[in-house]
Amino acid sequence: MTESPSSADRSRTTPQRRRRLFGLLAVVAVLAYLSDQLTKQVALDVLADGASRPFIGDLIRFKLIGNPGAALSLGAGNTWIMTGIALAVLVAIVVVARQLGSTAWAIALGLLLGAAVGNLTDRFVRPPGGGQGHVVDFIDYQVFIGNVADIWIVSAAALIVVLSLRGVGVDGRRDGKGADDA
Repeated sequence: MTESPSSADRSRTTPQRRRRLFGLLAVVAVLAYLSDQLTKQVALDVLADGASRPFIGDLIRFKLIGNPGAALSLGAGNTWIMTGIALAVLVAIVVVARQLGSTAWAIALGLLLGAAVGNLTDRFVRPPGGGQGHVVDFIDYQVFIGNVADIWIVSAAALIVVLSLRGVGVDGRRDGKGADDA
């Protein structure tokens, strides 16, 4: 008589699936990074004159600024701290990604990774450089100004909140149950 595998055995993420999910995370990260860097380059080229341009009436405008801080220019006097936070986020994503068992988590972490690397790239290549460079922001929402990386960060955060509310862990398990492909 053969025993059927326990639900714990069935719910384990195989190494092959984990590699596929890590590959998905990497593809999403690259796409997020490229979209961020390409739109920043376009903004630098088109908005170099400093003029504000309407996009959706006066609700959303395009205006180029160099942001030394985080969102809303918080921490503008502590650029190295922003660089350190971005590096810590990268390390955390790599550590957490080793447990991947969920497609949705792979997408969320990929968006975060691509956005963090995008803003970190600005810290090192934009003036004044050396980890203290200003992030290129150009989407003016009237309350704050941001970039495409910020859109990806907010999207990832929203997805993570939904996954958490649904009880889906990074490993794909739901509140201690078997794996779920959320």
